[in-house]
Amino acid sequence: MNIFKFQIRLKSSLIFGLFIAISLQSFSQGGFKWSKDGTSYYRIQSEGVVQYTLPNNDAKLLISREQLTPKNSNTPLSVNYFTFSQDEQKVLLFTNTKRVWRINTKGDYWVLNMATGALQQLGKSLPEASLMFAKISPDGKLAAYVSDNNIYVEDLGTSKIKALTTDGTKTLINGTFDWVYEEEFACRDGFRWSPDSKSIAYWQIDASNTKTFYMINNTDAIYSEVIPLEYPKVGEPPSACKVGVVNVDDAKTTWINIPGDARQNYLVRMEFIPSTKKLLIQQLNRKQNHSKLFIAEPKTGNSKVIQEEIDAAWVDIYNAGNKYAVDYTNNFIWYNDGKNILWTTEKDGWRHLYNVSLEGEKEQLITNGNYDFIDLSFIDTKNGYVYFMASPDNATQSYLYKTKLDGKGHLELMSPKALKGTHDYNVSPTGAFAIHSFSNHFTKPASELITLANHQSINPASGIEANLSKLVETPKVEFIKVTTSEGVEMDGWMVKPTNFDATKKYPVVFYVYSEPGSATVNDTYGAGNNRNYNGSMADDGYIHISLDNRGTPAPKGREWRKSIYRKIGQINIKDQAMAAKEILKWDFVDPERIAVWGWSGGGSTTLNLLFQYPDIYKTGISVAAISNLLTYDNIYQERYMGLPQENMEDFVNGSPVTYAKNLKGNLLYIHGTGDDNVHYQNAEILVNELVKHNKQFQFMPYPNRTHGIREGEGTTEHLKTLFTTYLKTYCPPGGR
Repeated sequence: MNIFKFQIRLKSSLIFGLFIAISLQSFSQGGFKWSKDGTSYYRIQSEGVVQYTLPNNDAKLLISREQLTPKNSNTPLSVNYFTFSQDEQKVLLFTNTKRVWRINTKGDYWVLNMATGALQQLGKSLPEASLMFAKISPDGKLAAYVSDNNIYVEDLGTSKIKALTTDGTKTLINGTFDWVYEEEFACRDGFRWSPDSKSIAYWQIDASNTKTFYMINNTDAIYSEVIPLEYPKVGEPPSACKVGVVNVDDAKTTWINIPGDARQNYLVRMEFIPSTKKLLIQQLNRKQNHSKLFIAEPKTGNSKVIQEEIDAAWVDIYNAGNKYAVDYTNNFIWYNDGKNILWTTEKDGWRHLYNVSLEGEKEQLITNGNYDFIDLSFIDTKNGYVYFMASPDNATQSYLYKTKLDGKGHLELMSPKALKGTHDYNVSPTGAFAIHSFSNHFTKPASELITLANHQSINPASGIEANLSKLVETPKVEFIKVTTSEGVEMDGWMVKPTNFDATKKYPVVFYVYSEPGSATVNDTYGAGNNRNYNGSMADDGYIHISLDNRGTPAPKGREWRKSIYRKIGQINIKDQAMAAKEILKWDFVDPERIAVWGWSGGGSTTLNLLFQYPDIYKTGISVAAISNLLTYDNIYQERYMGLPQENMEDFVNGSPVTYAKNLKGNLLYIHGTGDDNVHYQNAEILVNELVKHNKQFQFMPYPNRTHGIREGEGTTEHLKTLFTTYLKTYCPPGGR
């Protein structure tokens, strides 16, 4: 529902603004790779791909611009992403990329042979920039990719292309996914090579019975263009999904028999078990409160359940790594040569890591205590440790810890005690080295190369701690806690006016999201900023505040996060309003100048606060909001709200449109007409209801813009000007 979706908390997206150990520019998502042995790393730079060998960080040009220049061309390829074959003798290069829904996953692929220097383009006979998720086979002889919803394999020696599926259409999707699987499960790459390179396992999505939502493009031609989108609204059954294994030699597919109606269940993970011909598949029921793990035999198509989990609310799917990276795949965490996986569950009230056997042995709790596992960093099988992110004492921060893999160890902090804030780690494959990144609300983002075992910078003189004086700024943000009259303690941040005078009263602008998709209160650099405001809110005299209510994905335990089940638009709204009531008691707050703003789920929260608590919130700016909970997709809404066929009253009670008649204050509503995520129909539903009750408001539709409202010349500046002018007009800044 929001622009970016998250699990437990926002995984630190620290840019490498200061990689002081090596003085590098910012890394691009696909422009950095560790070597297989973990003793070096590769980066895309202006001169080509450069290899840096550790610990001395010696640089060597591995792939030059000349090597990246195709025959009969004077221009080297502009590489967006690259990866190596298993033997590191071939390099797969992704170029000419195009956006598919959220990120650029479609484009052209080339293969560079490191031994011969030969550069060959894959899929030459297929449409330009149509290839997706190309992968070199484990034996290095073949490449497979998706084009127009079919899977192809290409012989790297002869360039001969073979179609492994031929039935792909707009709605019958092989090797990739439909809109909702990508948006809500981060499923994009829909096929996997077998370890022996003889077959490929893949998803097939049948969206032919999924109802079509139509968007209209009125701006690019004299006649309007109708844009169909297979989009299952809440209450509508999912697209049918199944897994098949296709033999590379004869292109014959064996379908896996997974019990259950294919339109009442989801298949969210699928991989070959390492060094075997078997598959491990995760199935979620439609309500997403019952997970099953199956081991499947591709030769026969048979499968059996080896593990189940049930939750009274929903079963969280842990996504390791960055879901918005082009090479992200929603994979299992393998351990013990594929005999075990590491698994996350909240069944004891906290999100913990377990060791789950694929061979029937009793599962084993690894992390233990009253804290939440946030993210996995590294499994050290040699010494029997697991490294992971957690923050037992402060839900707004994140630190690296380690504990014993056998579950008998104690929690050991690895991040430097002196660096309070949000840490992130990119660990080498062998765990010898890592890129350590850090920031907090008053420390600029910085990164360093470290040896992981002792968390020491490879060059201490240029490490983060040695250079803090260059990074630390005067804090502008205060982290606060607000306890409501119902005893709910909420974390928050506050930015006071630059020349704050406690004897005066100031306007308060609340920034909200409040739903399970995202937390807004994170101790990172940039906390308190408002990208939609022209200028400085602090300099102009606003108090800017954000609070995380119950139901937000903070590491505060299962009860905190899942108390919102079937109560979106209710419990989160009440928490926010009750906290605002406490803030209104502060002597320096002007109760007549209280504003609230948010985007997507935050836009919905803005509307609900303005409508349900009109005596508190006087002005609201809502962007790309869901006005009626029945208009959003089934995976997100049914996960957190249940099925409308069973509890329609919860959807009605949580929808802003239900309370639109209560509007008293000032409302600016903004939406892109080309929004494929939160459809523009939400704007028209809300406008109709406000008109019905003669409620006056300001409305700004951005023609043919998507959910981020970023397309088109001048759009961002226009939105910022609109936002700022409206806020200053209806919630004037400054102390009084």
